[in-house]
Amino acid sequence: MPTPQKAAFLRPALAPGLLGAIALVAGVALVDSTIFVGFRYVVAILAAILCVFAFRGRGWIYLPFLAAIVVLWNPVYVIPIAGQPWQILQFLAALVFVVVAIRVKVPSPEAPPTSRGAATARRR
Repeated sequence: MPTPQKAAFLRPALAPGLLGAIALVAGVALVDSTIFVGFRYVVAILAAILCVFAFRGRGWIYLPFLAAIVVLWNPVYVIPIAGQPWQILQFLAALVFVVVAIRVKVPSPEAPPTSRGAATARRR
């Protein structure tokens, strides 16, 4: 039986991304209630966490979208958007969370080196 190898990369954004997407979809029903402030906190914090993971995983293309989510869902300084546009933004933000959760990969520190230099050094 072969020895299991360490993964070459990790997906640290998977859990916060999917959790944020669930919160965004659940928050659509509560947009006009007072409980929505709690959802804003959750979404803004998870988007900031995803920003860190996207930066570590060199997912530069996702940073502007995540930063916009952090700003729009910021519960301290509320940007007044109401009704249908806000509900559409909720679903678009959930889509961004899922895409970032799946696409962001960070190299594993315990993984064996897989660079070309290491491969040619072993062949010699």
